[in-house]
Amino acid sequence: MSYRPAIQSIINAIETVIVGKEDVIAKSLTALLAGGHVLLEDVPGVGKTMLVRTFSRAIDLDFKRVQFTPDMLPSDLTGISMYNQKTKEFEYRPGPLMGNIVLADEINRTSPKTQSALLEAMAERSVTVDGEVKILPSPFFVMATQNPIEHEGTYPLPEAQLDRFLLKIEMGYPSFNEEISLLTRFEKAEPLEALQSVITKHEVEQMQREVREVHVSSAVKQYIVRLIHETRNDPNTYLGGSPRATLALMKAAQAWAYIHNRDFVLPDDVKALAGSVLGHRILLTAEARYKGKTAEHLVKGWLDSLPVPMDREVKEV
Repeated sequence: MSYRPAIQSIINAIETVIVGKEDVIAKSLTALLAGGHVLLEDVPGVGKTMLVRTFSRAIDLDFKRVQFTPDMLPSDLTGISMYNQKTKEFEYRPGPLMGNIVLADEINRTSPKTQSALLEAMAERSVTVDGEVKILPSPFFVMATQNPIEHEGTYPLPEAQLDRFLLKIEMGYPSFNEEISLLTRFEKAEPLEALQSVITKHEVEQMQREVREVHVSSAVKQYIVRLIHETRNDPNTYLGGSPRATLALMKAAQAWAYIHNRDFVLPDDVKALAGSVLGHRILLTAEARYKGKTAEHLVKGWLDSLPVPMDREVKEV
């Protein structure tokens, strides 16, 4: 695993702009290396868009931004074929999805029809234009944002589309000292403008291949499946985790272990990511919601009650 020093270089570069969000940065990097996508959900002004812009600047990948609006059409994302009068042929003009890192800003402000076009891109890594399939660039990484407060003029993402996001991450407010540091950092400079990329596209692809080689023991696989079964059998849940959620949790844990300089997955890796992987995939019953329970609280309860594999079981091949 020759690219581990590069991991810290990426985190250090992003932290020159983003203050006090090491966990959010590490999870976003986890999603990229695991080949997944990220949904950033939080109130306006906490730095969701800035994080994505910084992420794309630190990594030398083609960056595209889409500001979702209610009148947006699927072709505004996928591109369109236009007739060239000189050549007398139709030519494909790519849309913003033809990038490596795509910022889907305020994704819940566009119609379900346009959201479904993004769904195909995220799941299949291709788009269909005039009946012809166009393969998206590799790596392809969507970082979408949405505001959980404003509901007027929004179209909540259906479960099928939420399930396409490997992780849902909340930014959260900075602490008092972090906010002071933020003011100092931006007082006389714009750190994002000075940020240089520290890693290439080739290196990202190599790291993604190395992540898939991270070992997951039989004991850890059983631990993951038991957790998913808890989501399905708990009387507080209306919809539990799907097999796709099981795969997502394992892949995310592999990338998390890689970032933390290990070539095998620990139960702690699963615990660290379970809330972000499962929180948006399970639905609570009306009674559970009435009692004030949340998906995050349920996930924590399941993790506390499940037996954890022993160290010797975790490292066995």
